[in-house]
Amino acid sequence: MLLLREFMQTFSPNLKNDTLSGLTVALALVPEAVAFAFVAGVHPLVGLYAAFMVGLVTAVMGGRPGMISGATGALAVVMVSLVAEAERDFGSGMGPQYLFAAVVLMGIIQITAGALRLGKFIRIVPYPVMLGFVNGLAIVIFLAQLPQLQSHTPEGKWGWVDGTWLMGVELWLMLGLIALTMAITHYLPKLTSAFPSALAGILAVSGLALFFGLETKTVGDLASIAGGLPEFGVPNVPLTMETLWFILPYSVIFAAIGLIESLLTVTVIDEMTNTRGRGNRECVAQGSANLLTGFFGGMGGCAMIGQSMINVSSGGRGRWSGIVAALFLLSFILFASPLIEQIPIAALTGVMFMVVIGTFEWSSFRMLGKVPKQDAFIIVLVSGVTVATDLAIAVVVGVIVAALVFAWEHAKHISARTHIEDSGAKVYDLFGPLFFGSVSAFKDIFEPETDPDVVIIEFKNSRVADHSAIEAIDTLAERYIAAGKELHLRHLSEECRMLLKKAGSLCDVNVIEDPHYHIASDKLA
Repeated sequence: MLLLREFMQTFSPNLKNDTLSGLTVALALVPEAVAFAFVAGVHPLVGLYAAFMVGLVTAVMGGRPGMISGATGALAVVMVSLVAEAERDFGSGMGPQYLFAAVVLMGIIQITAGALRLGKFIRIVPYPVMLGFVNGLAIVIFLAQLPQLQSHTPEGKWGWVDGTWLMGVELWLMLGLIALTMAITHYLPKLTSAFPSALAGILAVSGLALFFGLETKTVGDLASIAGGLPEFGVPNVPLTMETLWFILPYSVIFAAIGLIESLLTVTVIDEMTNTRGRGNRECVAQGSANLLTGFFGGMGGCAMIGQSMINVSSGGRGRWSGIVAALFLLSFILFASPLIEQIPIAALTGVMFMVVIGTFEWSSFRMLGKVPKQDAFIIVLVSGVTVATDLAIAVVVGVIVAALVFAWEHAKHISARTHIEDSGAKVYDLFGPLFFGSVSAFKDIFEPETDPDVVIIEFKNSRVADHSAIEAIDTLAERYIAAGKELHLRHLSEECRMLLKKAGSLCDVNVIEDPHYHIASDKLA
């Protein structure tokens, strides 16, 4: 009984909250999945099936209970290129089939990443990059809602292009319903937490529009969501190397975007709930979901920070909330499409605007003048690149810039104090790490022409970090040998000695072993 109780606590800490928040998420998923399908250039049901299957599998298997996954814009804006290229090269109607094949391969790559435990590398993402990711994604979610204020055929990156903005009464009615939804979502929790405020806003605005017969855009204006159960089918593509080489680059990009967005969302939800998700398990779950989705006619997906925020803020903490969201979404497709299609777009847009407000780190504005300039630059850079391109590129750019800034700062920290021992040997007591960024400053410290015959470099307060450092030591040794003098290295850590040993003939210097010196292993760091 104790084990069963512990399992249920993990599966659903609060059954009522998880169920109601799952329903709220399912309603918010409908227009997002439809819009992202249009962006990718496929039928709306392809996006809805992906939202159902990816959401269900990751809710059951994933490493972050309470996180919601489904079809996402970050993937859709890349998928449209694959679909268009396949349609051009292989014939009309072949785009979706090659997309499904690429999603299957994407799943295999993600499962492999999880099996190799690559999820741990998300820890190298610096906090400024995390802030930029969150802020950039909030801006992307905001921009994705703006087309709802237009009347045009859905297509393009954010959903509509060259759309005509709503005017007059229609515009003011839309804005009024959005504002009402936002007000209910914001103020209801101050009165009661017994019912998810986002769901209350959707139901209240929908009831108001139906009761008074308000002429406003509804989910049905996007597309019909009626359909049957997803059917199993192997993607209709030739099983040749040509097909593999065509879909492989796209699959790698899909897998990278999906894993980066999912693992960063895990981190965000961890901070919100003060719990710890399991990154490698999430990689396997995302891969399994996409592998399965590709065989059932879905466009694949990954974690959705917007819907995850709705779920967590509505009280969804367990796996049941994600399962309920997926099952409700399927029921909408099978049975309740006429009812769901009457929900005003304004209600769902209002909920997403509240997600934007809750997601954006407003404190980052105050931080910009207090944190180092390079960190402030990285926050703004990652936010901008996320909006302009996609999440994977933004995070990679942010990590690279942060690493270069780190290397530049630490390159200036290497220095040395000198003294002469009783034996007459000159000792350079080195401070700071010796790596590719600091080798130039390292070489400038020494004076082979004027130094005595024996020189010792003391590494007690330094360490050899990479091959560039080994090459710098070897170059310095050659300078001393050319001057007819001896160079010795003292108090190298075990890892540094191993690095030099592996270099072999690349670095021919004398390492002084000191049995009285107790080396602190770098493995503890």
